[in-house]
Amino acid sequence: MIEVRGINKIFGDNHVLHDISSTFDKGKVNLIIGQSGQGKSVLTKCIVGLHQPESGSILYDGRDFTAMDRKERVLIRKEIGMLFQGSALFDSMTVEENIMFPLTMFTKMSKAEKLDRVNFCLERVNLEGRNKLYPAECSGGMQKRIAIARAISMNPSYLFCDEPNSGLDPKTAIVIDNLIREITYEFDITTVVITHDMNSVIEIGDTILFINDGRNWWTGDRKEILTTDNKEVVDFVYASDFMKEIRTSMIEKRK
Repeated sequence: MIEVRGINKIFGDNHVLHDISSTFDKGKVNLIIGQSGQGKSVLTKCIVGLHQPESGSILYDGRDFTAMDRKERVLIRKEIGMLFQGSALFDSMTVEENIMFPLTMFTKMSKAEKLDRVNFCLERVNLEGRNKLYPAECSGGMQKRIAIARAISMNPSYLFCDEPNSGLDPKTAIVIDNLIREITYEFDITTVVITHDMNSVIEIGDTILFINDGRNWWTGDRKEILTTDNKEVVDFVYASDFMKEIRTSMIEKRK
């Protein structure tokens, strides 16, 4: 579990995050949503230590990350897996080498042990036997799955995913959503996903934090977000004419 307590972040004259508090539960897919420029990425960067907040605290299973020194923070970061928006695979490395990279950097595992872990992760994302391919030889969906395999290679307690469905067709996006959910439940990970994808929100949003104007505007789950009367959330969820028609139909059925 990750707890965010009263986080404020300021860049010059721009007060980006205003006293944000939230809880991201273990074994659940926790989503951070909201319009562009509202503070989602800044909050996530504060949580993983890329930004230092002006005030507030961030606790990883009760451990105050904001109060730690650099050495202590490195230990926490070893428990974190990251899935980047563009996958961020090394083009010059094979699939196997990409997944093995964090194991080489942060563990003392033997080559055989690392290879066993790579093969396990590839099998888990349904890419067994693709070890020697290069990223350029893989489709966008495959690259996302390779990135997920790398993200879980260190057997993380916490998994952060930045727009995991960016650039994917709807069918492949569903595959990635399901994979993230399965891995979260199977390994009891605290998963935090930044997304604009409403399919992801509706399909895998166990808990949802909606940020507006740098504030915790609304919190709920994938069922509650469809029926809330919060204006800003409604405007975000039902932004398209098609979704507006769905909302009108839902309201009529409730009468």
